[in-house]
Amino acid sequence: MRFGERKAWRDQWRQLRTALLKPSVDERDLAASLAAARAKLPIPVLWLIGKTQAGKTSIIRALTGSDRAEIGSGFQPCTRHARLYDFPAEMPVVRFLDTRGLGEITYDPDEDIRFAEAQAHLLLAVMKVADQRQEAVFDVLRAVRRRHPEWPVLIAQTGLHELYAPVSDHPVPYPFASEPWPDRVPADLRRALIAQRRALPALSGSAPVSWVAIDLTQPDDGYEPADYGLEALWQGIEQVSPLGLKTQLLGDDGVRDLYARTAHLQIVGHALAAAGIGAVPIVDLVGVAAVQAKLLHALGALYRQTWDRRTTAQFLGLLGAGVATGLLAHWFGRSAIKLIPVWGQTVGAVVGAGSGGATTYALGKAAVYFLARRQDGLEVDPTRLRQVYAEALARGARVIQDRARANQR
Repeated sequence: MRFGERKAWRDQWRQLRTALLKPSVDERDLAASLAAARAKLPIPVLWLIGKTQAGKTSIIRALTGSDRAEIGSGFQPCTRHARLYDFPAEMPVVRFLDTRGLGEITYDPDEDIRFAEAQAHLLLAVMKVADQRQEAVFDVLRAVRRRHPEWPVLIAQTGLHELYAPVSDHPVPYPFASEPWPDRVPADLRRALIAQRRALPALSGSAPVSWVAIDLTQPDDGYEPADYGLEALWQGIEQVSPLGLKTQLLGDDGVRDLYARTAHLQIVGHALAAAGIGAVPIVDLVGVAAVQAKLLHALGALYRQTWDRRTTAQFLGLLGAGVATGLLAHWFGRSAIKLIPVWGQTVGAVVGAGSGGATTYALGKAAVYFLARRQDGLEVDPTRLRQVYAEALARGARVIQDRARANQR
């Protein structure tokens, strides 16, 4: 490599490290870019309909792992009777739409239906099993299916323990996955579940209507497990929806420790934002680079570590020149490294292996491995770090592809 090429490489490496340490981003420009990105790759909306106290908030808590206080303060009104909850708030992976007021005398659902049907990617009706008066919910389901006969419907029957005999617990193992149900299902509960299902009038359209029985309680309620039927709920969601929400919210390995789950949500949210931004014109660091920098700093804060000069240099060095070259291409464009033939030959392969979204996902997963090892006082294995990055690049591409396919439906 000639002197000019070495100098160009050092200059770009220094810019990459500086951008990680002190990202220079105009927040207004970034906000505008994110808004344009979400138009290209909209956030999936899970539309929950049900009467007050049916258990909609408990479902959101169970799916996201957030506590009730956070959910309560996170809802934002969008119509007179509906509200939205973005999760996570800064870089959302999913948006929950909660329609309230069903069953109330003064409630007219038409406005919410018009708003929600333009937003929703998945319709989830929630009915407390002890409440057999669900005509208001049935009316909304009929109205939606008349307009969208292709939409599948998932119905969650909640509050099972209200129909248990005194001093009894959940029937285990979970018995509601297939019929006929075994004798250990309490008789009163069995009758109420069947009656509610039979009461639903026939819905227009050929899309399926699926039912799931769940009981999402608080730990101090005394029922074990507290999230009874949660896995069945996830299975129902995955069967009727192409969104891949479970992987996006929990990761490939399911629920893990709090650090890993929080980090995963940050990674997916930023990766999806970067993928959307990659589809619109971006200038300088406002775009994929800004999102990746924000992600790394968010992960550093989570693991109580700072991306100082030494830490950043170590991380980039352990990732290796091939990965760093791909980052340079994403951050500064192919022209930024065109004077470096040796590295420039690898850019097409590195960039082609994953979009800005997939690269963001991989960078985040590699950073988690790096930060977690440092937090535990353990040596960072460069071979393993690069393996984590490579495996995550493929998984990140699948996450982006799943989201894109869902939005084409």
